[in-house]
Amino acid sequence: MVQALAKHKGTLPDSMIVKMIDGGFIKGANLANVRPSSLDLTVSNEIYEVAGVFQPRPDETVREVLAKISKKKISLDEPLKQGGMYLVRLNETLALPENVYAYCNPKSSSGRVDVHVRLLADRVSRYDAVTPAGWPRQLAGKHGELWLSIMPKTFAIKLPRDYSLNQIRFFNADTRFDELELELAMQEQQLLWRVKKKVPFNYRELRIRDGDGAAILTLDLSAKIVGYRGLVTKQVIDLNKINYYTWDKFFEPLVIKKADYLNLQRDYFYIFSTSEAVRVPPELACEMAPMDERSGEFRSHYAGFIDPGWGWGRAGEGEGRPLTLELRPFEDLIVRDRQPIAKIKFERMIRLPETVYDAGPSNYSKQSGPRLAKQFKF
Repeated sequence: MVQALAKHKGTLPDSMIVKMIDGGFIKGANLANVRPSSLDLTVSNEIYEVAGVFQPRPDETVREVLAKISKKKISLDEPLKQGGMYLVRLNETLALPENVYAYCNPKSSSGRVDVHVRLLADRVSRYDAVTPAGWPRQLAGKHGELWLSIMPKTFAIKLPRDYSLNQIRFFNADTRFDELELELAMQEQQLLWRVKKKVPFNYRELRIRDGDGAAILTLDLSAKIVGYRGLVTKQVIDLNKINYYTWDKFFEPLVIKKADYLNLQRDYFYIFSTSEAVRVPPELACEMAPMDERSGEFRSHYAGFIDPGWGWGRAGEGEGRPLTLELRPFEDLIVRDRQPIAKIKFERMIRLPETVYDAGPSNYSKQSGPRLAKQFKF
């Protein structure tokens, strides 16, 4: 693996993640949780209710900070209440190879039930970052702990042990596209498609650009049901129950009748979809990136990682797939069809993954339009 890392740059695929687990660089991980370009992290049964989330200083472990603050140890048998703040230790520990670092993102299923999660790593004063390369260097080869802050914002949740709320992606270099690379890849690899016409976009058709190698995606308000708004309820969502809950007890459908816009209320939670279908070839990975604040005061996604093979099909026959948006406005907004709403950045893989997203099992591989979490039945 060390020789392979020296020759190639980019995102580590599934086969190399397996090698890191087998080699002891990652402990406590289940091989079944390895994805084409990431690893699902899982919660242990050590969980605390806390007054707020924090970041450790460069000389502190998360556990050292936890010992100093007010907290209450709880059981996973108890629901996590809406609006509460919790800190849970993850099962996985890391002692990364010398030139490997990592970043984390919530999983789509946690984002779609409005559960806000952020990873904390020992001696890292940033959320969702496991840096620098070779982390944790200060521990001289010992494994460092990972923790997850959890805040259910709209619904109370029942969190099973060993459940995955977030995932980690490993790198040995930043290979995200610049603007020229994006233009060339869109021409050669057909990264964005029109959903209804089923034809790819040309780079020059992207009328809104930030010039940073990212593709700007727009809001789709053309469907019969254009989206959903979360309803605060006393009911608890057991995250282990798939295709179980009646969705209209938790969400209100959004329909546009005469006007060509929607009024979104600040601090509410919404589910929408992009107008564009995204296609990720196996040699690339993709990530949703924060929108520039000049686009408005809102958060358009919780989940961020998009695996190689998303919308690509089993053998390259795919025509892309829209992305679900988990949107929370920080001010009252009027939104209209095809306004800028999200952005994505593509990056190179070190090598092709052994499996691609569309060839594996997924609750969202056939989604079209706004799609609620897998816990809800239709």
